[in-house]
Amino acid sequence: MGARSTTRRFTVAERRARLARRHFLAEPAASVGEVVSGLVGLHSTDPATPYLSLWARRPGFTVADLDRALYEQRALIKHLAMRRTLWIVGADDLPAVQAAASDRVADNERRRLIADARKAGVCSDGEAWLDAAGRAVLAYLSAHGPAGATELRDALPELAGSYDPAPGKHYGGQTPLAPRVLTTLSARGEIVRGPNDGNWTVSRPRWAAMADWLPAAPARLAPERARAELVRRWLRTFGPATAADLKWWFGATLTWAREALRDVEAVEVDLDGTPGFALPDDLEPEPAVEPWCALLPALDPTTMGWADRDWYLGGHRSQVFDRTGNAGPTVWCDGRVVGGWRQGDDGRVELQLLEDVGRAAERQLRRLADELTEWLAGVRVRPRFPTPLVKQ
Repeated sequence: MGARSTTRRFTVAERRARLARRHFLAEPAASVGEVVSGLVGLHSTDPATPYLSLWARRPGFTVADLDRALYEQRALIKHLAMRRTLWIVGADDLPAVQAAASDRVADNERRRLIADARKAGVCSDGEAWLDAAGRAVLAYLSAHGPAGATELRDALPELAGSYDPAPGKHYGGQTPLAPRVLTTLSARGEIVRGPNDGNWTVSRPRWAAMADWLPAAPARLAPERARAELVRRWLRTFGPATAADLKWWFGATLTWAREALRDVEAVEVDLDGTPGFALPDDLEPEPAVEPWCALLPALDPTTMGWADRDWYLGGHRSQVFDRTGNAGPTVWCDGRVVGGWRQGDDGRVELQLLEDVGRAAERQLRRLADELTEWLAGVRVRPRFPTPLVKQ
């Protein structure tokens, strides 16, 4: 792959110390934007996740802080990107995210949508049908402003039509094609999730034309330049990491990951016997951190940061992840998952510790649980993908 070799060895303890600092868990962030930029993006498939991720990293954070950045300042946007996952990313980072990840997602979405529309008999020329639907959506949004999916379906005959995703199966049945048209347009960067008509735990976006939502049209970047830019930033925060970690996080191929490592001149390092990679200017020893604890939400970017998770899961993978690899709410101590958390019937946050963490850590965790209970103020958060520990 062309990466330079080094004998630099990273212990698990050092990786956990880097995680603590670079993920704003031992040293809190100064702003919402610093967290989003530093982590490359925040998971947003579960609507509550980014709010709780920020609560864990930004003292004094309020729901209004993120809403303001998303819907008033428009410094952040929700965008379909890596692994076909919904993220919150910086508007300034959109060109790199689009070229390095979202374009690949959009191509896959478009291809599958056209095939399903043809199979359902909605059209004979899928390319023409989808292009016409896209033009109709953009024209409507430009003329009327942000609109919900139901409003667009009612107003635009170009969005009519349905398909059966699983013929003959109990979970199949006729399903509208319109939401997939909107998903494809959003992955291409033509429309964006604008104002949310639900509360912060619910996703009911009104769609807006990207050209109208952002003050300046995002520039286009060459895929290779975009890939190098994002991978360099990812390695700065999540490295050292393996090529498999990089491949998984971006939802790309191993060849793509190896070429990216070559482009950023990553150096090979030793992760306790496993080959890993780090940036050439990021090999200094990481000082130890003071003891710390954190309560992170389901699908938090730290819990979901690597394909190889044994070095921070503490043997609890089967409890805190579901069968398809989605993380539930987790309790962290000193760079390691030690359990999960849930809300009781009275709304209070309850710890679900899977091991003895010691009296000092348990006291700190109980303080955090009380603080999160107060912050939630009665709002119930139900993870979209319940894990075995959540189900208990």
